Amino acid sequence: MTAGNRTKSSAMLQARLLRRRWRRVVQAVRCRRLSLVGTPVFFANSFPKSGTHLLTQVMEGFTRLGPAVDSGLPAVVMYQGDSGQPRSHSSILADLRRLLPGDIAYGHVHAFPEAQESLCRPGMATYFILRDPRDVVVSHVHYVTEMAPAHAHHAYYQSLPDFNARLSASILGLPQLEIPFPDIRQRFDPFLGWLERPEVLCLHYEDFLDDRQAALGRVLDHALAHGFGISLDRPYAIQVLEESINPQRSPTFRSGKSGGWKQHFTDLHRQQFQQVAGDMLIRLGYEKGETW
Repeated sequence: MTAGNRTKSSAMLQARLLRRRWRRVVQAVRCRRLSLVGTPVFFANSFPKSGTHLLTQVMEGFTRLGPAVDSGLPAVVMYQGDSGQPRSHSSILADLRRLLPGDIAYGHVHAFPEAQESLCRPGMATYFILRDPRDVVVSHVHYVTEMAPAHAHHAYYQSLPDFNARLSASILGLPQLEIPFPDIRQRFDPFLGWLERPEVLCLHYEDFLDDRQAALGRVLDHALAHGFGISLDRPYAIQVLEESINPQRSPTFRSGKSGGWKQHFTDLHRQQFQQVAGDMLIRLGYEKGETW
């Protein structure tokens, strides 16, 4: 990042922080409180292209239920979007330390030890959402090729001859590039630690499609268990969370379905996926065996 870009980024962050301060004041007044102290920090963590916007929209519903506020802060991410370069752990931890009680924030944070310590400490209500990795790679192709011209790999994906070639790239990675892009297994492995943390509510994107009421109930119960106070009855609170879902407000929303990979995977893609990540599907509960 150039000096000019750093200055611009810093100025934008300061503007966001000022807006957050005002939002917090307004929400405290609305909830008849002096401050939002005592409310947990709500953090929606995810593997990219796994329902991030769906989960954050649900959590925005907390602002209608009690002392919570959309922080408006940038996503906490592991890589710089424009260059693909990794961000330092110290920068990521600084982003997490910036969050205040009652803030609703989101990101794509690996389960490295210091991040686990930060997101699993008292005063945090942390969520992690994942999705069938086969649907993830299909979504990744559409996103990088059609929706993210500033993405580090956009030009490369545009140079590939067709969707099939791009899907292979999203499965197998691009180790030959100057900034290597790992295969789907290597991209997912750093997130697996979140599945082992009882402090984190792990959700599947498909949960919201198969039984949305049950999934929303788990989201609410996790917040309540971590200190979020509401005076509304549970059925109405779940209804409020559901009303917050608006897929058309998501800049990356395409179909909102599961199992779409079946329309795109050729026999070659199946072989490639099984080669690098077949056992991962079993571990995540998406398959019972290696034949699918």
